This record gives sequence, structure tokens and C-alpha cells, in this order.
Amino acid sequence: MTKTVDTGSAAEYLPRALNLGALREAAAGCRACPLWRTATQTVFGEGLERADLMLVGEQPGDREDREGRPFVGPAGRLLDDALEAAEIDRTRAYVTNVVKHFKWQARGKRRIHQKPSWSELSACRPWLEAELRVVRPRALVLLGATAAQSLLGREFRVTRQRGELLDSDLAELVLATVHPSAILRAEDRESEFQAFVRDLKVVAAALRGRG
Repeated sequence: MTKTVDTGSAAEYLPRALNLGALREAAAGCRACPLWRTATQTVFGEGLERADLMLVGEQPGDREDREGRPFVGPAGRLLDDALEAAEIDRTRAYVTNVVKHFKWQARGKRRIHQKPSWSELSACRPWLEAELRVVRPRALVLLGATAAQSLLGREFRVTRQRGELLDSDLAELVLATVHPSAILRAEDRESEFQAFVRDLKVVAAALRGRG
């Protein structure tokens, strides 16, 4: 059966078999919202199918859109550095985004990131919910306001509860912090980086303590 496009929900694209391979293959053909029209490709999550830690960002950026992998651009490199400083092995984690297509606006020859709308977040959420069901992480780290509000509600404010372990049914341990891209834009990048590392260490310590 031919699937309709721009339906407002990726639910009809979900495969019957819920495993990461099947999800990734199905997501490659997702047309649930208009973002697929200008993106190079779907950028699905990456990592262990049974990871203790899942990190969720907003959406792929320019580099991710071209390579088809999450967190491989400048923000991804900063995330790698922060995870290493917090003594977290990224290869043992699962990384993904709330939105799987790059939303951008042309500025000369550059493609500039645009924040996804609530309807685009809602359309893509079935993929993230499926990833959570498959991976079943013990710890979930939400990177930035968009990821946090998508899963914790539109009233959630990272600025108020950053770095705190939150009471949530999403995972045993849930924490929200800034997105690495915000650190790249900060005036005092080093201080913001160290604050980010401290947030990640909260999760690392909790995982060790409850392991």
C-alpha cells in the first residue's frame, strides 16, 4: 500500500518488527512532515540496541544531513569531548535526535539551522518513542530545550532544572541539559563546557551507583 505524505505523524511508517535495523530502514522513507523535501536524507539514531545511556538532541545539522549520522559535526565533536571528560564511553551509548531531518534556510551558500515547529516535532515523535522502546536505556539525557520540551512537556525549562535527575517514566534516570551547539555559541565557552561536563557526570555517577 502506498503511504500518504505529510500526514502529520510517522506512526504509519513504523515497521511491525521493532528493532533498530527495521526502524532505521523504515525511517529512511519517512514522509510524515514536509522536512523530507529539503533534507538530503533521514538521519536516524546510532549506537547499541541495549544501551544504558541514550542522548537525545534536537535535529541533525548540515554535516549530519550530508553524512547520514547523528552528532558528527562541530557540536558532535564537543559532545565527544564532554563525554570523555565525564568518563562516559560514547560507543556504549545511543545517540539520536527528536527530529530526523535537517530543517534549514539558505543564507548565501550556507544552510542555516532553523528550529523545528511543534507540529514537526509531533510528526517525528513516533520514531523517538520507538527508539526508547527498543533501547530501553537506564539513563536518558535530553540535550537542549527542544528535546526536553518534546518529551517532558512544553512548559519544561532547561534553565530551571538543568543537571537535575528528574522524576519521569521515560527512564530510570532522566536529566536535561544544554545542547552542545549552545556551548559553541557561548562567549565563555570554557565555563559552559565545564558546566556541561558536570551535568553529564551526574548521570555517570548515578549509573555507577545503581549499576
